[in-house]
Amino acid sequence: MDVDQIEEHGHQPARSSDLCPSFDPQGNPLSSAKSDKIFRVLDERHDECNLNSLVALATSEDGLIGDEVRRRAWPILLGCPSDSHDALVANTRWRELPRHKDEDQVELDVNRSFVYYPKDETDPQLDKRKRQLSDVIIQVLREHPKLCYFQGFHDIVQVFLLVLGIERAPTAVAQLSLLRIRDFMLPSLSPSLAHLKLLPAILQTVDPKLRLHLSTTPPFFALSATLTLYAHEVQEYGDIARLFDFLIAQPAVVSVYFFAVIVLSRRDELFEIPPDEPEMLHHILSKLPKPLDLEALIYRTMQVFSQHPPESLPGFVWWRVPPHSVLKTTRLPLQDQKILDGEELFSQQVSQLRREELWKRAMSQFWKYRKPAGSIGLAVFIGVLSFWLRKNGTDGILGLGLRRILAPLKGVW
Repeated sequence: MDVDQIEEHGHQPARSSDLCPSFDPQGNPLSSAKSDKIFRVLDERHDECNLNSLVALATSEDGLIGDEVRRRAWPILLGCPSDSHDALVANTRWRELPRHKDEDQVELDVNRSFVYYPKDETDPQLDKRKRQLSDVIIQVLREHPKLCYFQGFHDIVQVFLLVLGIERAPTAVAQLSLLRIRDFMLPSLSPSLAHLKLLPAILQTVDPKLRLHLSTTPPFFALSATLTLYAHEVQEYGDIARLFDFLIAQPAVVSVYFFAVIVLSRRDELFEIPPDEPEMLHHILSKLPKPLDLEALIYRTMQVFSQHPPESLPGFVWWRVPPHSVLKTTRLPLQDQKILDGEELFSQQVSQLRREELWKRAMSQFWKYRKPAGSIGLAVFIGVLSFWLRKNGTDGILGLGLRRILAPLKGVW
């Protein structure tokens, strides 16, 4: 898919380094024409038109070519403030901030980093990279202490560190954490699992027969890949950097579409496994095929996303996605969103999670008290739920709705 095709189809954004030189798979230098075009767009970036051009270039074949280009383009695609680099260099005060609760786990994971790339580095060089990786992660967590670290976050950050360097990476990672993968850094796994619920709906739309074949296999097989933006699964640096070009440039929901396309590409292989063997299907699907034909998968992903946008998926799955989820907020350009916006959305999501937990507890109490003498059990339930509503100060839609439901029941019982 070339740039003109992408721009013509109107794909909306929610939007290679010394380690990733600009060579094709045969080892031949890539034409400098695309690099020159990207740099012109970067130099002339003044409006939405140029931003759309950058998104199209990042999505088109070979992506952003090399890390020299990525160092300028990724912060723009993530909406980083233009003065963030100078501010970051001058700011070392994060070391004086209170320790984050997840730092012990960070250190355990950092010790397992840089396994596949960069290659041919000495142990002292790798140790230095690990110290830098730890610094980037801990800086972001200390400066934004509400964020919850998850295992696999270090896989994402190590790519940013290799591409952007120790000075630029923290700002970009903070922007990514609060505006693009915020759902994964909440104090509950349920928002992350909500992403997976879109996967069966995409498969149902594109290939109902395959969806039926996988109907006994829950989509948890996609969790590791989508949670880490595929950084935990893809072992070649050039491949993951190119894939990040694409994922950073597109709305967060496109990552789920990408996994759906991977599943679709394995159709023949999956039909060889009986549908009544979900464990085997899960095992196969939880491992990405090797090698990945990234360009073909990206091209097909944009086709499916354009032809079957989230709003059109069956089963009202998109309607059920909370409005503060990155699945919906990244449908708008990140250039229009700031870190403070991400923190506010984070707080709203935490409040929503608390309301959902309140509802689950209330329903649990209902089932507990429903058996003994019907009316007495219901009266107890109403009293307990009313107490919880007052205690938790639930003034939102959930609380208002429950009060309206309970009001006439109180008069009856």
